[in-house]
Amino acid sequence: MSTTATTETDARRAPIVKVVFASLVGTAVEWYDFFLYGSAAALVFGTLFFPKSDPVTGTLLAFGTYALGFVARPLGGVVFGHFGDRLGRKKMLVLSLMLMGLATVAIGLLPTYASIGIAAPILLLTCRLLQGFAVGGEWGGAVLMAAEHGDDARRGFWSSWPQAGVALGNLLATGVLWVLALVQSDEAFESWGWRIPFLLSAVLVLVGLWVRLTVEESPVFRQAQEQLAAKKENHQPLLEVIRRYPREILLAMGMRLAENIGYYLVTVISITYLTTYAGSASDKSMILTALLIGSAVQFVIIPLIGGLSDRVGRRPLYLTGAAGLAIWMYFFFDLVDTRSEPLIILAILVGLVLHALMYAPQAAFFSELFGTSVRYTGASVGYQLASILAGALAPIIALRLLGDVDTPNTTAVAIYMTVASVLTIVAVLASKETARTSLRHDRTLDDAH
Repeated sequence: MSTTATTETDARRAPIVKVVFASLVGTAVEWYDFFLYGSAAALVFGTLFFPKSDPVTGTLLAFGTYALGFVARPLGGVVFGHFGDRLGRKKMLVLSLMLMGLATVAIGLLPTYASIGIAAPILLLTCRLLQGFAVGGEWGGAVLMAAEHGDDARRGFWSSWPQAGVALGNLLATGVLWVLALVQSDEAFESWGWRIPFLLSAVLVLVGLWVRLTVEESPVFRQAQEQLAAKKENHQPLLEVIRRYPREILLAMGMRLAENIGYYLVTVISITYLTTYAGSASDKSMILTALLIGSAVQFVIIPLIGGLSDRVGRRPLYLTGAAGLAIWMYFFFDLVDTRSEPLIILAILVGLVLHALMYAPQAAFFSELFGTSVRYTGASVGYQLASILAGALAPIIALRLLGDVDTPNTTAVAIYMTVASVLTIVAVLASKETARTSLRHDRTLDDAH
């Protein structure tokens, strides 16, 4: 390759690397905040904010507030998607990060039930709803910035980095909790130590904002804006995506089920299962260690799998992950039951690798389903609506299926995972392979020609 060609390649690569880094950092911060709540709900929120309930009921109530964060996500996806398709991806990403940071720091400052009674869980719920609203707008914008700045041949690789940011966020959240579990007694952690990870979010948010403010708007979006301006019509992204892409929204929702349910069974329910059903609170450090290792491995392999999807396609990897998780869940709880740290690490690690087979190509897959003028709205709505049916309800349904602490029904949870996987497999099979397609297609804009 000539020096001139190399220079041109480097010039094209520099912006995408900067954009991907900004998406990665911002997404990691937002999901650190979001996952931190799930871990705290499993570990301490039940006793701190719902102390009049028995341990399982208290945890269920804590997961209830956790689930409501998912309910707010589609609203965030619609609002941020609408304005992201009208005003730009960058503005919405900065706003979502600021809102998430404020809500998370507020949780770290909340008084507990012992101090202010029923007002404590109400305030907790309010903060959780703000978290859900913010993260609802985060995902679509972050992956689209990476997808739309990248080239068609390597979109799976570049757009998988924001997905890796989710794993990094979970790694950070779990890592902070793991360190605290090592250096603090259970009493100190429950009294004040749990607040530290939430307050640390302020530092992470400032770093994320600084990085995101330095990136440029998507060139694909700017081109679509020029075409829309030429049409001189009132652009309503939500109405247009419902009218022109209803099938794609349903397919995205179906593809999301196994991925989302499987992830929360492996990362959130595993904590509750080991500390409440299979072991005791003293096993908290063991499960956090396993999650820490699993998240670190997932962070590394997501971009590798994303790059592989550019070669073999999105569908084969997605199908393998969905089927694999359905099978693995029948072994998962038996491994956790052993209370053997190596076997628990194996259970978590395999589960997260299978999840990554779906999650890594998902950003490119969903981006390629929708036209540019409605892509933020379409991808966000499909992704976030499924979160209500999947991630929001997964911990609650799993705890209900597990039933009594003395005789947990783990087979019922495995069947639950199997049903979700079957629905996802059907959705993937009903979708066309989208790898290496252009993002410049748009049914709304094509009508102008």
